[in-house]
Order: sequence, then C-alpha cells, then structure tokens
Amino acid sequence: NTATHWLEDLLCYGSGRTDCVTLALTWKAAMEQNHNNLTVISELVHAMQPSAERRLEAGMQGQAFMLAIASAWSTPSFQALKPCVENHVTYPVAVGIAAASHKIPLYQTLNAFGLAFVSNLVSALVRLGPLGQTDGQRVIAGLLPQIENLSKEALEAEIHDLGGSAFRSDIASMRHETQYTRLFRS
Repeated sequence: NTATHWLEDLLCYGSGRTDCVTLALTWKAAMEQNHNNLTVISELVHAMQPSAERRLEAGMQGQAFMLAIASAWSTPSFQALKPCVENHVTYPVAVGIAAASHKIPLYQTLNAFGLAFVSNLVSALVRLGPLGQTDGQRVIAGLLPQIENLSKEALEAEIHDLGGSAFRSDIASMRHETQYTRLFRS
C-alpha cells in the first residue's frame, strides 16, 4: 500500500535513515567521549534539516529529551557530554547520547528508535483517517525487516553516510510549514 511504500522510502532514503545513522554516529562518539565528533555531528545534522519547521521540531524534541534525561536519568557521562551539543541538539543526537551514557547496546537502540519512528508516523495516519488500526499494525509489522536492515546498516555508517534523498517528503515538509491551518507541527 501507499503508506508502506512511503515509510519504506523514508527508512531507505529519507529522514528515518538519516536519523538512525545520526544516532549511531552519536552513540559511538559518546562511548568514546569524543567531544569534538559530537559537536561536529550535532551541528551538521542540525544544518541538514530540509525545512525550517523540521529544524525547529528536531531541535525542540532534542532539547526536551536532553532535559528529561538530565532531570530523571542523568549519569556523569551524560553530564560531561551535554555541553558538546547544547547549541544544536536534535532528537537522534539526544537519544544517542542518552543510550551511550546508559550503556544501552547500539543495535537494540537503533531497532527501538526505528520502530518508534515508524510507529509515530503510522499513528498520525491512523488519527487522520486514511489507515485503520489493524492496517496500521500491518504496516508496522511489514516494516520490521526494513527497520532491522537499517539498524545493521547504521552500525557500520560513517559521517559521510549522512544525508538522504527523499525529495518529495522534504518538499512536503516545506509546503506544510507555510499552510494556514495544520494539525501537526511538521
């Protein structure tokens, strides 16, 4: 179905892939306590957001997640890494730092993050009406192998692997941010 193809494209070529690669790179830099790499990754990913609204959303989610972890689940490692990304933190960067600080294995973190990515978008489709609950669950179940493949790919990713080519999704994001009335931020 169309929803499955769209989400699969986001996982293969778009924001889902970029976010998982970002998380993996961040996790590795955080495990090594490499402050310079964390800053570079954070600034690069912030700059790569395809629209102003997506940049704002990614930053707000990242800041909120960092605040939640700092308030409830902080570790000395987390506190040491936090200043590296404070100016340009995005959500996948924040998750990568938090997971590394708690020594959560990268592969499991990537699988959970990919599943959450797909689940959030399917939830929006269900709320908007083009997809029913059961069909939404089928879409999620059908994408599990793709999420697992992306997690394996992200494990081996380097900084030059960042980026995507889901132009229709990026253009839709740009158009969405200028609409008069919206149900979602982006």
